Amino acid sequence: MQESTVKQNSTKELITTALERSMSYQEYTEYLGKLVAEKQTSGATQSEELVHYTLLNHQRMRRWHKKFTLSDAESSILNERSEPLVWLLLTESWCGDAAPVLPVLQAFAQATPMLDLRIALRDEHEELLDRFLTDNARSIPKLLVVNPEKDMQVQATWGPRPETARKLVLAYKERHGKLDAEFRESLQKWYNQDGGHEIRTEVMALLTLK
Repeated sequence: MQESTVKQNSTKELITTALERSMSYQEYTEYLGKLVAEKQTSGATQSEELVHYTLLNHQRMRRWHKKFTLSDAESSILNERSEPLVWLLLTESWCGDAAPVLPVLQAFAQATPMLDLRIALRDEHEELLDRFLTDNARSIPKLLVVNPEKDMQVQATWGPRPETARKLVLAYKERHGKLDAEFRESLQKWYNQDGGHEIRTEVMALLTLK
């Protein structure tokens, strides 16, 4: 019992620190723009490949932000929300899955003052992410649904990608051993064809959890 309490307190401290160092959606998009202008990437590793993916993500996020909208029904549900939540997303500028995910999350957050979307960099908060691994890996983007009225409790997690995309990734890894540039491009095409439907459906389900 005592060990569990210590662990929870430590997680709370890590979340608090991550939120203190986090960015808003607008701040993050400006940060991406600065990285692109300086031909850099976020994170501990700098490479031409990661710089290239940072550029692609910056372009893709802007397109997604312009084209993605919530339905009237979704907006109505969000407008009725009375309990606040913080959505803390851990990611890096080179993360391809974050390009479609972030604009969808922002659309939800803009629809109600009860949702606060914050973005933190994975490599600056590895200890926190290690408590919410996906298949024992530091996969991103990783969304932590934090309840500020319940001592910063993590109410749910989501990510790094919706279910169909997850299955596509697993199947490709099983056949080829790892993901390559060709697959990453095909995955982005799937996101475009899906239009954010699976992301929005799975994210909406997070709002019904207690």
